Amino acid sequence: MITCPICGNNDLRYFAYNAKKQIYCRKCIRFQGKKAEENFQIHPSKMHLDFSLSPEQEKISNNIDFAIQNHQNVFLYAVTGAGKTELVYKAMENVLSKKKQVGFVIPRKDVVLDLYPRISEAFPSAKVYKVYGGHHEQLKGDILILTSHQLYRYKSYFDLLIFDEIDAFPYHENEILNHFFEQSVKGNFILMSATPQEEMIRKIVENNGIYLELTKRYHGYPLPVPEIKLSLFFQKMLILKILHAFQKEKKPCFLFCPTIMDAEKLFSFLRFFFPCGAVVHSKKKEREKIIEKFKQGQLDYLVTTSILERGVTIKNLQVIIYHANHSLFDASTLVQISGRVGRKIDAPEGKVYYLSDSITLAMKESIKKIQEANQCDV
Repeated sequence: MITCPICGNNDLRYFAYNAKKQIYCRKCIRFQGKKAEENFQIHPSKMHLDFSLSPEQEKISNNIDFAIQNHQNVFLYAVTGAGKTELVYKAMENVLSKKKQVGFVIPRKDVVLDLYPRISEAFPSAKVYKVYGGHHEQLKGDILILTSHQLYRYKSYFDLLIFDEIDAFPYHENEILNHFFEQSVKGNFILMSATPQEEMIRKIVENNGIYLELTKRYHGYPLPVPEIKLSLFFQKMLILKILHAFQKEKKPCFLFCPTIMDAEKLFSFLRFFFPCGAVVHSKKKEREKIIEKFKQGQLDYLVTTSILERGVTIKNLQVIIYHANHSLFDASTLVQISGRVGRKIDAPEGKVYYLSDSITLAMKESIKKIQEANQCDV
C-alpha cells in the first residue's frame, strides 16, 4: 500500500516514476510550491467593529467562542446576509490573544479579495495576509485568508481554521481539497454555510462538535423572494425593460448567466443599449479591476457567471438570473445568488428575477427555502 504524503491518495493508478526513478502522485502533481514554516511570532490583536452585533448575533458569537475555548468544532448555518463573518471575530480574537495561528479559508479567490479588507479593518493591529494562486509570496501572518487550493502549504498549521462557504465549488466533494483541509488543522475549525447539507452537520455533531443556526439577517429584513418571469423567446427584451427601470432608480445590477458563452453573448447584446457595463467570468482578464470599478459605482451592471454568487456585498444591488432553468443553477446556487440582494442595513431590500422559459424543481425549491427562512423570523 502506497499513500501520497501530500493528498492522501492510495490509488495505485495515480502513481508513476519520473526520469530519476522517483515515485510521484499524478493526482496532486499541480500542488507544488513552498510550504509555510511555523516560525512566525503571532501578535495578540484586539477586534474593532464600527457597529454593534444584534442580540441574535451576539448570542451566536459567544457560543462559537465558548465552543472553541472548549476545543469543540463548530458548524454555523446562517442565511445569506446574516453577517456570519463577524460572528467568528470574538473566537479569532481569543485565539490570537494566546499567540496562536488563525486561518480563514474560502473556495474562491474573488471572495478572498472581498474578505481581506473587512478582516483587516476588524483587526487593525494584526498582520493580515491573503494567499491564493499567483499571490503567495507572503505565507505567514497573524491571520491568513486563503483559498482552499493553498491549504497544501499548511500541514498541521492552524490552531483555528474558519472555512466559509464549505459547500461551494470547487471545494465541495473534492477529495484532494478536503484532505488538505483536514491536514492543515492542528487545533479546531469552524465551518460556515448558508446552504448546508445534512451530512456535513451530522458529521460535526457525531464528533462532539456543535451546530448553530441564524435564520435572520442582521438588519431584521427578510430575504428577497425571487419573482419568476416566464418567456419563451423574449428574455432579452425583458432584461432591457428591467435594466431600464433599475437605471432610472440608479440601482446597480448583476445579471447571472449559466455559462461563459451565455455571459459573453448577453453582454454583446446589452452593450448597444446600456454601454456602462461589463462582463466577468473565470477566464476574463483583469476581472478584479472590473469588479472594483463596479463597487466604486463606475459601472451600472455586470454580466457574470456564478463566480460572483457568494461573498460579494454591494449597496442597492439588484439581480437578474438569465436562463434560470439551466441545469447549472441548482437550488443552493439560486439561493446564494438571491442572497446578494438587500445585504446593507441602509438598503435592506431589492429585486431578484428568475428569467426562464420553464419552471424547474430547483427554482421551486430555492423559493421555498427562502420563504421558510423568512418564516423563521416571524
